[in-house]
Amino acid sequence: MNDPAHDRESIGEVRNPLGIDGIEFVEYATSRPQALGQVLEMMGFRPVARHRSREVLLYRQGPMNVVINAHVGAATAADAAASAPGARGAAPGEAPVIAAVALRVRDAAAAYRHALERGAWGVPAQVAVMELNIPAIHGVGMSRIYFVDRYREFSIYDVDFVPIPTVEHAPPALAGLHWFGLVQYIGDGRMEDWTEFYRELFAFDVLPDEQRFGILPKGRILRSPCQSFYWQLIEPDPGNLDVDADERLARVGLGAPDVPAAVRALRARGVEFVEAASLHSDARGALTRTQLGGATFELVHDGRGTP
Repeated sequence: MNDPAHDRESIGEVRNPLGIDGIEFVEYATSRPQALGQVLEMMGFRPVARHRSREVLLYRQGPMNVVINAHVGAATAADAAASAPGARGAAPGEAPVIAAVALRVRDAAAAYRHALERGAWGVPAQVAVMELNIPAIHGVGMSRIYFVDRYREFSIYDVDFVPIPTVEHAPPALAGLHWFGLVQYIGDGRMEDWTEFYRELFAFDVLPDEQRFGILPKGRILRSPCQSFYWQLIEPDPGNLDVDADERLARVGLGAPDVPAAVRALRARGVEFVEAASLHSDARGALTRTQLGGATFELVHDGRGTP
């Protein structure tokens, strides 16, 4: 006779084979780190640590970590992206790009092997002295997806970063903000390809079309196997002649238990939101105006509150 407890555990393993447990950090690449840092501070983030050997700064609020990478190479990638169609109107190097996302997993090395076995392209490690080797695969465009298994009592920041003195290292989240997900722009006709990518490598599943979030309901929404964040895929609008056909990570989504309250708190800090007849802030969500030619944040009502 089968053990019911064992069966339940096996089913859970199949649905989340990597043990994904949320987003550890989102990384921006830019050659103007101070300007992007000012944008993040308006959004409620605070600088808490500096990398030991690279021009990299860690920002945090509540459960969210954001890395600003201005190291040589990362800034070059930002320069290239700034001249791409998705960054029209931005001076070279001025537009920040989402360069990487780190996923919390049960075992980083095992997650990396799992991804490679299913066709992912690995990123060669370039680890300096006193740095952790954080495995990564190539994501959309020039982005990377990292696997992190040190995020509880001992984290990756304890090794690679030096805390900034006199600052609060665990600043509270503004208005209960937390990670909700990411928005990815994809090429025309590439919806099934990218859906299979996230389903096969990470066990994301597709939400029904009638299940939508926020005020920008286009595209397809994928749900993480841990059900703590979402990945939205958006194809170019065929009716728009000035179409952005670049494949890239476009913006992050921040969950808020009370979107109007979060909008008021952010406006008091100088954040501007898109307000037009066809797109405006309401209880479902809000969209900040683009800063520096590339930094945009989407607020989405999420009654789960801060994890």
